Amino acid sequence: MTDASARSFNRRQAATALAGAAAGLAAWPALAREAAREAGPGSGPGASPGSGDIVIGQSAHLSGPLAPTLKAVLRGQDMALAEFNRKGGVGGRNVSLVTLDDAYDAQKTVSNVKELLARPDVVALFGLTNTAGIAAALPLVAEKKVPLVGVYSGSPVLRARHNPYFFTTMASYRDEVVQMVRNLVTLHQSEIGLVYQNSPFGQLMAPVVEESCKALGATLVAKVPLEVSGSDAVAAVNVLAAAKPRALIFMSFGPSMVPFVKAARQRIAAPIYCVSIANSRALIEALGDEARGLAIAQIVPYPFRATSALTRNYHAAMASADLPVDYDHFFGYLNFTVLLEGLKRAGKGVTPQKLAASMESMRLLDIGGYTVDYSPENHHGSKFVELVMVAPGGKYLR
Repeated sequence: MTDASARSFNRRQAATALAGAAAGLAAWPALAREAAREAGPGSGPGASPGSGDIVIGQSAHLSGPLAPTLKAVLRGQDMALAEFNRKGGVGGRNVSLVTLDDAYDAQKTVSNVKELLARPDVVALFGLTNTAGIAAALPLVAEKKVPLVGVYSGSPVLRARHNPYFFTTMASYRDEVVQMVRNLVTLHQSEIGLVYQNSPFGQLMAPVVEESCKALGATLVAKVPLEVSGSDAVAAVNVLAAAKPRALIFMSFGPSMVPFVKAARQRIAAPIYCVSIANSRALIEALGDEARGLAIAQIVPYPFRATSALTRNYHAAMASADLPVDYDHFFGYLNFTVLLEGLKRAGKGVTPQKLAASMESMRLLDIGGYTVDYSPENHHGSKFVELVMVAPGGKYLR
């Protein structure tokens, strides 16, 4: 698929999502959130300020082939929320998170967003995961004037145009790609092969990798799509191997990672650099010893040392849940912590408009070891990226 056709495909996907959204509302998922509760009858803009729970809405893939990679992230969100409510919430008001399942389908994402925005008690949206669905939902967010704070997609296309009600909490995939390519050029491994997910996510990111290579003096010697399932992993590796790359960039995530890395280890003697979204504890464990040497872009600080207030609180939460510290849980924990900081600053009588203003006032703010920087002109709070390597036993080296 050409770059032009990829962009066209994405526009068609977004248009289809918007058109199909009116077909029906998604059902509430069966997932019971330990730390979340439905808002009480005193909630909503028509109620007295500061009554009932503060309700946050989310659409995410709780089912489907990509769902396992999100499970720990969602658990991390819940940990941050439970800790925040235990400490008194927002002036004594608890925060509730209502999550609807979209199975990573753009049309379902839009349906869920419409349902959530129709609720008078929803103060903000958070943590949408589907790139095409987010793109289709952004006009709805602006129309309803309800902030969307934090998404699990760093696609640059979502940031191309300023939206007064859209705030990101992490670096973009473009930031990650630039860091990868710059590192490879420094190491004199600038002949790069690209494998990208055969979905709107991958098709939008392939041109970004090409542009970054050109700008930084690297050469893209081959690029090949990869199905979400990884069923064509061997064929993809064969195409890349013929181009003799000195490094590979894996612009995909989910189940395709395991068969691709296994096949690449057999044919291509080159380091593999992965985008942050590909980093999943379950997939690293499934790869076993073949995960060794994978370079992964991380957009959250190193979580394994409790050297900041943020990581100390996170370690305590993981210890309480009897879980080992990892990136997956920390990703959800930190993303939700940024939103909770905005809610706290907006105050007990928080409204969507107050939250948006609160987020814009968070200038160079250190949240216990993670700095965000917003303003009325800049709604993208961080560019933090670092590369880590998978070591023996699935550990990470900086």
